[in-house]
Amino acid sequence: MKKKLLLFSLSLASITMQAQYMLNKGDAQLNAGVGLSSWGIPVYIGFDYGVHKDISVGGEISVRSYNSNRWGNKKYNYAYNYRFTVFGISANGNYHFNTILAIPTKYDLYAGLNLGFYAVSYPDGYNGSRLTGLGLGAQIGGRYYFNEHVALNLELGGGSAFGGGKFGISYKF
Repeated sequence: MKKKLLLFSLSLASITMQAQYMLNKGDAQLNAGVGLSSWGIPVYIGFDYGVHKDISVGGEISVRSYNSNRWGNKKYNYAYNYRFTVFGISANGNYHFNTILAIPTKYDLYAGLNLGFYAVSYPDGYNGSRLTGLGLGAQIGGRYYFNEHVALNLELGGGSAFGGGKFGISYKF
């Protein structure tokens, strides 16, 4: 009987310790990294807050630059050199599948939607000087927690400033 009680206590302690990894209700985390894009390399910083054990909301700011170097007319030997800058700010909501799929808590698998405002700055003389708009996108992603505070994240999605995805680090505090 003592062995069963000891085994039960150790199992319960193990579950309790692992529950600290994933983002729970009331937890917050900071995310930062780089994105994938055919128009430069986006850099982002974001924030997530757990509003339910399976749902988080957050926001993100991103920026990227792209240089376009094209020959206008090789016969007369001149080129166009333009620098584009894209700035984005967005809000997101994610559903985390750990509970429903019984995923170990050092992993975090999620999917959700984002809504953002994006501003593209073009150089003078190139189809105007600024383009702005709203973007609605979807994402699916995951995190691997090394410990209760630090995780690597990978997210794939479309319709946002990243288009292809992003890779970075998360810090839960």
